[in-house]
Amino acid sequence: MGFYLIKEKEYKISSPSNRCPRCGKGTMVTDSEGGEMFCSNCGFVIKEKIEELGPEWRAFSKEEKEDKGRAGMPSSLAIHDMGLATMIGQQDKDASGRALSTSMRSIIERLRTWNSRSQVHEPLDRNLRQAFSELDRLADKLKVNEAVVERAAYIYRKALEKGLVRGRSISALIAASLYASCRDTETPRTLKDIAAVSNLKKKEIGRCYRLLVRELDLKMPVIDLVKCIPRIANMAGLSEKTKRRALEILNKIMDTHMSAGKDPMGFVAAALYVACVLEGENKTQKDVAEAAGVTEVTIRNRYKGIKTALNLP
Repeated sequence: MGFYLIKEKEYKISSPSNRCPRCGKGTMVTDSEGGEMFCSNCGFVIKEKIEELGPEWRAFSKEEKEDKGRAGMPSSLAIHDMGLATMIGQQDKDASGRALSTSMRSIIERLRTWNSRSQVHEPLDRNLRQAFSELDRLADKLKVNEAVVERAAYIYRKALEKGLVRGRSISALIAASLYASCRDTETPRTLKDIAAVSNLKKKEIGRCYRLLVRELDLKMPVIDLVKCIPRIANMAGLSEKTKRRALEILNKIMDTHMSAGKDPMGFVAAALYVACVLEGENKTQKDVAEAAGVTEVTIRNRYKGIKTALNLP
């Protein structure tokens, strides 16, 4: 490739093999300013309005050179204004990268303060900001991905539109929205897990969850027991061989439909304990029960049912 000037403009020449399809003699030239590709011999225009993929600004400072993104952060339902509001940056520098004067820094600081205050002036915005701040805290503790957070924010916004938040705790409703999102995306997080990180009673979150399902007409899928195995097995420190054996046991259990209407974590814990017994792994019922968040009595009862149903020794 090379460059040459025509009428004081810079053009980029394509490779010599890229000839004009009309005359077959001239090479194709790209005009980066006009966004056109044309023949250097006959002037035949092949493309027009070509997109510019590079940055649309010049970088003057070191900080600007490191960040050459073409756009800011994407819009998100988990932000009270969906990330579409204006923001005044924290760098006290002008467009050329020079530091602002003391008087101008004071003015910018006041503008930054009032810009932040003006974005939350309605009760709806204050409610969303408080709820999504709590949602970020819960999601960070539960280590769930962005898809779960976005779904929880969507459910909470729908509940707010229908007036379900009035007279109820914001913390309980956002926790219930997060649990509904985990159920909807088949993320293995139980009601007890969410109650533990939200400092709320499981009964209160469950009441709000049933309200959301009833009023918003949510269709929740059945919990997949297989997805709960890796989490409990890792917490209990079980081997990969035991995990695979537990998967086989669970698949046979689901074929018999004996898990219908019962606590799924109890069946997963019992299947893991049965796998430990069959594989000779030295784990007690107490170890598995603590990892699954159930009682030893539950594991014993489910263990007896699994042995009878599968005819295990």
